Amino acid sequence: MAADPATIEALLQAALDPTRLAVRDDSAAHAGHAGAASGGGHYDVLIVSERFGGHSRVARHRMVYDALRELFPSQIHALAVNAYTDQEYQSREATRDATRNSQT
Repeated sequence: MAADPATIEALLQAALDPTRLAVRDDSAAHAGHAGAASGGGHYDVLIVSERFGGHSRVARHRMVYDALRELFPSQIHALAVNAYTDQEYQSREATRDATRNSQT
């Protein structure tokens, strides 16, 4: 049984106090995939939290995985994580906006 994205969001909110959080269920794109046979879903998480400050990318991913530990592997089979501080996220969005504007 796959996790409800709302459950993932609630666990991440409680553990990491994000200022921005988006959970996308990508399970349908992986239907029939042998690893999904257990029923666990595939998710993509964008999370912005000041708790990531001073931590490496690997450490940030561990923080997210630790917050969701109870859902692995029965409800989550695969998880893509994009974890940023507020400053990093704002910089990322500014770069994207500049790139979009230069292409028009």
